[in-house]
Amino acid sequence: MPVDPPCEGVCVCLGGKSTLYLPPTTQRTDETAVAYLLFILTCWIPQRNTHAAMSCLHKRPKRSEEEERAFQEHVKKVAQENGKRLGLEGDTDVQFLLLGGELVKVRSTSWKKMRFFKLQEDCKTIWHESHKKFKRNQTFSVDEIDSMRLGRQSEGLNKHTHPVDEAQCFSIIFKGRKKNLDLMAPNGEVARKWVNGIEKIMNNMRNLNHVQKSEHWIINCMRKADKNEDNKMTLKELKHFLRQINVEVDDVYAEEIFKKCDESNSGSLEGSEIEHFYNLLTQREEINVIYDKYAATEGQMSSKDLLNFLLNEQREQVNLHDAVRLIEKYEVDQTGRFHLGTRSSGGGCPGPYLRICLFFSPAKQRKHMTKDGFLMYLHQDEGCILNPAHKHIYQDMHQPLNHYFISSSHNTYLMEDQLKGPSSTEAYIKALMKSCRCVELDCWDGPNGEPIIYHGYTITSKVLFRDVIKAIKDYAFKTSQYPVILSLENHCTVDQQKLMAHHLISILGGALLTKPLGNSMPSNFPSPEALKGRFLIKGKRLNKLDDAFNNILIEDGTVSEEDEAADSENGQKGKSKKSKIKLAKELSDIVIYCKSVHFSGFEHARDSQAFYEMSSFKESKAFNLADSSATAYIHHNMDKLSRIYPAGSRTDSSNYNPVPMWNVGCQIVALNFQTPSKEMQINQGRFLPNGFCGYILKPEFMRNPSSQFDPNKLTHGPWLKRKTFHVMVISAQQLPKLNKDKPKSIVDPLVRVELYGVPADNASKETHYISNNGFNPMWNHRFQFDVHVPELAMVRFVVEDYDSTSQNDLIGQYCLPLTSIQNGYRHVPLLTKRGDIISSAGLFLNLMLIDVK
Repeated sequence: MPVDPPCEGVCVCLGGKSTLYLPPTTQRTDETAVAYLLFILTCWIPQRNTHAAMSCLHKRPKRSEEEERAFQEHVKKVAQENGKRLGLEGDTDVQFLLLGGELVKVRSTSWKKMRFFKLQEDCKTIWHESHKKFKRNQTFSVDEIDSMRLGRQSEGLNKHTHPVDEAQCFSIIFKGRKKNLDLMAPNGEVARKWVNGIEKIMNNMRNLNHVQKSEHWIINCMRKADKNEDNKMTLKELKHFLRQINVEVDDVYAEEIFKKCDESNSGSLEGSEIEHFYNLLTQREEINVIYDKYAATEGQMSSKDLLNFLLNEQREQVNLHDAVRLIEKYEVDQTGRFHLGTRSSGGGCPGPYLRICLFFSPAKQRKHMTKDGFLMYLHQDEGCILNPAHKHIYQDMHQPLNHYFISSSHNTYLMEDQLKGPSSTEAYIKALMKSCRCVELDCWDGPNGEPIIYHGYTITSKVLFRDVIKAIKDYAFKTSQYPVILSLENHCTVDQQKLMAHHLISILGGALLTKPLGNSMPSNFPSPEALKGRFLIKGKRLNKLDDAFNNILIEDGTVSEEDEAADSENGQKGKSKKSKIKLAKELSDIVIYCKSVHFSGFEHARDSQAFYEMSSFKESKAFNLADSSATAYIHHNMDKLSRIYPAGSRTDSSNYNPVPMWNVGCQIVALNFQTPSKEMQINQGRFLPNGFCGYILKPEFMRNPSSQFDPNKLTHGPWLKRKTFHVMVISAQQLPKLNKDKPKSIVDPLVRVELYGVPADNASKETHYISNNGFNPMWNHRFQFDVHVPELAMVRFVVEDYDSTSQNDLIGQYCLPLTSIQNGYRHVPLLTKRGDIISSAGLFLNLMLIDVK
């Protein structure tokens, strides 16, 4: 609930019995109050539904002045504790959010409603007013936010507000399909405070280590479980708490735990008894066993003990200096013990709270690692499954462009399905922020002479070509500096094509590649490194690239229809393969390294096509070629670029398996980024290493012209590096509840390990399920996989909620190349089906990738 305003403040009569109350803040000056009034007069009162607008006013509190002061003091202390935990104690922007304020929620030109927003005292949840009947969820967590945008930077604000409102506008961009929240503040200063405050919380939450995130979550669950806020935990409240953290226990076991902790026999836990319960709950027995095995020096790990662990269990190439470095990095100067206590009733935080007590410990000085430091190490980059070196650019980025797999999107403009879903600039932004390096633009004649983008001959909504190019320019290089390919599917008349070329040149400016690099006609592609920060246009061209160097003048001419339109399998686009379109010279001239041509066979391509002439293959054709002519396809992709796109019959925006296409060296394997699917998760895993830059260097045997590699018929060669992959699924931690509307619904998790690569390497194995435990299930289940071509292999870890009567539900997943895995005891983060991190959740595994002798 929002904090009720105190009895002081500004009251404004709005006519009749309606009164607007402006609560005071420490920052709010008279000038700010005037700004609020002007803001309300211009943005709120003119609305047609005045009665509805009045209903969002804050009512005066019913508390006495003394009760109000005590309440405000209590809220302040709770917020201070949580702010301190996040490293934001005393931050003025966060303090401003804690006080809250009125903002205008913008949905359309005519729908602009005043709503009160406030950061709750947990410094993580934002409450806002809602006028929907029976609206249950009036809050959202900072964890749900993808990014903040200051100004009219969303499609909605750009369309429904005026340029003069630029400074007052900001948007909250959510993860997944949740719609953006477009807002207007009374002035630019207030908008900046909201954006800065939320961004600070997001950044600090990301910077918390796993242990801190875990404790933050558990403590908040404990506070929620203390229903009567008496600073104690009854047996009933303990059961409620366990369900909140995804654990179901029978009454006998619950009572057993309760009695073990209730040392005072009072019938409730408090103080040190809650602390005892907390310690029992968070004990990681599997970690204790590993630590105790190597802690041979006075019950602790010396630097030599740690080195033995790193060499024997983690199979790392390290020395004593490396072990000391880990101790210095993860062993604290003092041993931090996290204790739970209770507050007095004098205005403090109700329920259990977290107190960190520091005890002097000489472990670090003696170059020892305690159990706390060891657990910290296992949760950091060095203890994670992904090789830390692969989180950065580690591959050679100076090879020709066609020697890389390129993260690519199909029908990028769509947010949902291919028939009636919305088209949006937001879809391009989301794809680019996921390091997609090739986006598609389906261009058609629009009204008023302006070209538009949409899925032709369907009722998908339309978006201006100009607006899409602006969005691409703004977001193309925020997550990766490597080149972006704009794949044009052109259906426009010549006049609108000329306007397309004008928009591309004027908006993208010098970043648009309009001529080949260098002073002479190239014979091969430039490298991603040479093309950093540049845009390449893929489309039809009227003449050879050589003509550009010979100053041969050309005029508008005809070319064959775009491949994807011609190859449409469901007939939506209604074009025959032999249809022609007229092409504007201006648009033709900016197609440099990605000229679209029809594929007429590998022999014809080898003999007649220039290196910059590339073909697009529909899904069925590409898979047939990969099955029947794999080696020829691989050699074709050593010289040319190939783009693969989903079948036109996939009107639901589903995806095909990209792995067989990578197996034959196809670079631009375009998927529907808007659809969360196993295929998209594999794609995210493929491009996870190498700094998540959107480019992955193909194996050497897919770049060497003498190679005879065939993924379907494995023979001896540099690709055959047989290995055995051992996986022990030990445990999981803090798996999320899937049905939050049903408090008693607890997950029954199982883990499946899937291998993808050449056909001989495809495999899948799974554990048994654990009943009613999503907090700390333990399997200790071993698997073994035979791997033939590890450089093309991907591994996907899947956690599902077992259901005997229907399909299992996905809890979390993580995918990465087998060559990016670290051996030994490793934690695996879990992602949602859309690829967003699940805070605190993870798997604990033992992995070993061993050469077959």
